[in-house]
Amino acid sequence: MNVFVTGGAGYIGSHVVRLLLEAGHRVRVYDNLSEGHAAAVPPEVLFRGDLMDDARLAEGLTGGWDCLLHFAASCAVGESMENPEKYYYNNVVASLRLASAMRKAGVGRIVFSSSAATYGNPLKTPIPEDHPTVPINAYGRTKLDFEAALGYYAAAYGLGYAALRYFNAAGAAPDAKIGEDHRPETHLVPVVLQVALGRKEAVPVFGTDYPTPDGTCIRDYIHVYDLAQAHILAMQAIRPGKGLTFNLGNGAGYSVREVIETARRVTGRAIPIKEGPRRAGDPPSLVAASERIIRDLGWKPQFTAIEAIIETAWRWHKSHPDGYGG
Repeated sequence: MNVFVTGGAGYIGSHVVRLLLEAGHRVRVYDNLSEGHAAAVPPEVLFRGDLMDDARLAEGLTGGWDCLLHFAASCAVGESMENPEKYYYNNVVASLRLASAMRKAGVGRIVFSSSAATYGNPLKTPIPEDHPTVPINAYGRTKLDFEAALGYYAAAYGLGYAALRYFNAAGAAPDAKIGEDHRPETHLVPVVLQVALGRKEAVPVFGTDYPTPDGTCIRDYIHVYDLAQAHILAMQAIRPGKGLTFNLGNGAGYSVREVIETARRVTGRAIPIKEGPRRAGDPPSLVAASERIIRDLGWKPQFTAIEAIIETAWRWHKSHPDGYGG
């Protein structure tokens, strides 16, 4: 299959690209490298460009593509509350321009990188796909807005799509060749491991008074390779004019304190913390019900234990303490 990947030099995108290439697919990565890294993908597949550059995007989409995987986005919950304009431009406006360019280029299938943030504060746990979607942060709202647009495009233009609602992606390639490198880093697992390496003084814990057993937020962590496998299954299942929506998680929740304690065991390092107030837009608990994709597409996550997920991330961070800049 010929696969066009926006944001393919980023954390999740680069792992998907690697599996696509290993499976023999033809791939083009379209990335402006504002958050991605050229070193994360083979140089021959990288086509540098911005989604807001219509001419460059049209050029990139030439050549015939069977499916588009859309990862390019801004993705920090806290930042989305401080700077919602950035999130509406990057996640909604740019995505709509991409959808228009796809139509002109004759690309009829898209797998969209969505988020569990579309649900907001869950009414029940684990969260199924038919749970009400009431985002409490701008990031989740922008993801849900583009999901809605895809539904209208499917009905009006025959677009086929899959919206994959991730819970918390973590981990790295088992051989530690590629991994997570955000600038600045805001995701819990890499921040914890940077503290273990002595690159940061302490792990900030945002809120200790949530209605959870230890007062800190609970999240469902899914290994990035399991996410990557789900994208390949989803792109093969898409049909014209139809939409698919799947949760991607392990169905188990771990608190911030539990993740830190697990990292202490995995690394054998002391990992100090610094408690602080809650961040705006953080729900107390997000845990996935992922039975739909397991049943419908035969998805089988391989990294289900938080220890195994953190262990792969630790190998990447130990061998790349400066990320892709090392």
